[in-house]
Amino acid sequence: MGWKEAAEPVLTRMPTVAQPEGHVPFKRKLGWTAGILVLYFFLTNVQLFGLDTAAANDLFGRFRSILAGSQGSILQLGIGPIVTASIVLQLLGGADLLGLDTDDPRDQVLYQGLQKLLVVVMICLTGLPMVFAGNFLPVDPAVGQALGVGDFGVKSLLFAQIAVGGILILFMDEIVSKWGVGSGVGLFIIAGVSQQLVGGLFSWQGLGGAAGFFPTWFAILTGQQSISSPLTAEGLQALFIGQGQLLPLLTTVFIFGIVVYAESVRVEIPLSHARVKGARGRFPVKLIYASVLPMILVRALQANIQFAGRILQSTWSEMPAWLGQYSDGQPIGGLFYYMAPIQSPQQWMWWTAGTAAEPWQVLIRIAIDLTFMIIGGAIFAIFWVETTGMGPESTAQQIQNSGMQIPGFRRNPQVIEKVMERYIPQVTVIGGALVGLLAVLANMLGTIGGVSGTGLLLTVSITYKLYEEIAEEQMMEMHPMMRQMFGSD
Repeated sequence: MGWKEAAEPVLTRMPTVAQPEGHVPFKRKLGWTAGILVLYFFLTNVQLFGLDTAAANDLFGRFRSILAGSQGSILQLGIGPIVTASIVLQLLGGADLLGLDTDDPRDQVLYQGLQKLLVVVMICLTGLPMVFAGNFLPVDPAVGQALGVGDFGVKSLLFAQIAVGGILILFMDEIVSKWGVGSGVGLFIIAGVSQQLVGGLFSWQGLGGAAGFFPTWFAILTGQQSISSPLTAEGLQALFIGQGQLLPLLTTVFIFGIVVYAESVRVEIPLSHARVKGARGRFPVKLIYASVLPMILVRALQANIQFAGRILQSTWSEMPAWLGQYSDGQPIGGLFYYMAPIQSPQQWMWWTAGTAAEPWQVLIRIAIDLTFMIIGGAIFAIFWVETTGMGPESTAQQIQNSGMQIPGFRRNPQVIEKVMERYIPQVTVIGGALVGLLAVLANMLGTIGGVSGTGLLLTVSITYKLYEEIAEEQMMEMHPMMRQMFGSD
């Protein structure tokens, strides 16, 4: 008996959101999406009961923008367990160790059940060390005394809350995917990053935190805040990197522009209907064919590596210097320092006294970050394309099933697949590497609101695709016959 037969009784009984029966009207989809978005913002403001918020330490730090969630809330873990489970499934599927055919309805159920089971496992593997190892989620002694359960009881209560939050966000994602527009993971990333961007542009210092870009320049222009002369090195630094924030603004605008441009760059393969004369179309192979979503997997892998380093540092009384040296919870030397991604200009501009590391150490760290993101982006893009039915074989079969063919070629899926193999693999690798490079550059130059480069890339790309999906849904609402052509019913 194989593993599928052994695991089937468990995997097929995993709770799931029911598929809609028939077509879901566009307005209802928008309603479900908006409702889940409101619920997400509500849950990010539900603080963990029993947590000492004053002493809490955000373990994910700058990774928070791509992992969504909120520090100290019931959504402490964000989409981290979902992404980590996806990494495991991508690797197992890429190595062909699962033996699952996603075109088979039975295997689809097993795959979805396995994914949910892995998410629960990742919730435990991430949440338990976060609560019980180190002091990342310190307990409030008053709560333990009031309940009479002690620190261990309060920690168990904290873990139960973040586990519930992790399971909630799993089903919220599934609701959006089946009943709403887009995906829940993408929606949560957009929500978190947009909140940071708006705060970075318009927040006033009186509301807590640093002042945003526009309030800062309003204060400078009205004389309420002084700035050094731009004719000096210190003035240029303050103008572009410091309080002036001109470099983060330019970087943010550049990333917006380059992603929108890259989304429009494509190779269009002409198609014609085999039976209906004059019916023609095009199959677009975009430069960012695999989308920016594989970047979540790459950054999540880096976040898990840094998470492991923090756990080791907090539990290992004398960590070897070659493995990692920490100051205020941040790596300043050793292997974990070199594997930590560059998150801001201050972390690599050694001539501005923003970092105490030697120039050669900074250069090694930049080289490792670039290599990790570019190669990792290409590899995960390939895995993404193959496991989501976007590869040459799956695409050829979809074109064949739709009744279309490539003019001048025989109407045969093998022939169409050979044509697709000329474009899809190469474009997938180039697009994945390009996105990895842009993510590192955006982090190095800084962005408005302290959003990570990957988070900004994801937000722009997901928003662009969401716009395209909304336009497609509206077209199908206006022309119901389109749903039959695309198989949406």
